[in-house]
Amino acid sequence: QDVITRDNVSVKVNAVVYFRVVDPIKAVIQVENFLYATSQLAQTTLRSVLGQVELDELLAEREKLNMKLQDVLDRQTDAWGIKVTLVELKYVDLPDDMKQIMARQAEAERERRAKIISAEGEFQAAAKLTEAAEILGQSPMALQLRFLQTLTEMSSNQSSIIVFPLPLDLLRPFYEKALPKIVKNIPEDPFSGKGGN
Repeated sequence: QDVITRDNVSVKVNAVVYFRVVDPIKAVIQVENFLYATSQLAQTTLRSVLGQVELDELLAEREKLNMKLQDVLDRQTDAWGIKVTLVELKYVDLPDDMKQIMARQAEAERERRAKIISAEGEFQAAAKLTEAAEILGQSPMALQLRFLQTLTEMSSNQSSIIVFPLPLDLLRPFYEKALPKIVKNIPEDPFSGKGGN
């Protein structure tokens, strides 16, 4: 059956209706052809009920719709001596453009979730780095050990060239001793070429 949902999406729906005759006299007298009448009623009821729901509900809540269809059909066929025992939506066929839209929407949702997970991971990593920095900042020896550990990790690769930065603390005695001599040799008039004092 071609059905237009409440949100104006045209879909093809295939359903099956299971029923039995509970009162043969009514089935013969109350309706000309109970089999044909039940089939026609099922088709119109299907269009009517599914036309009241949106596509998302049609796709997500089939069981609820099956029960609603069964209830409506069973009430309407009761006068004919027919008992509708089960209605089952077999498949819902979407137009190709709608399938593409839904695929893009699903992909966007997956990307959104991936970004959230990545952001949460970055946040946790930043928190751990902050915590580690606080711990290392409280203990200069721990910072030195971390420096040595990093150098060890870097040197494990045979093709690495490592440039060792020389900490300024190691140079302090040298520049404290040399600074007075350097200042003494700075000319008062840098353009005259004569030394100071």
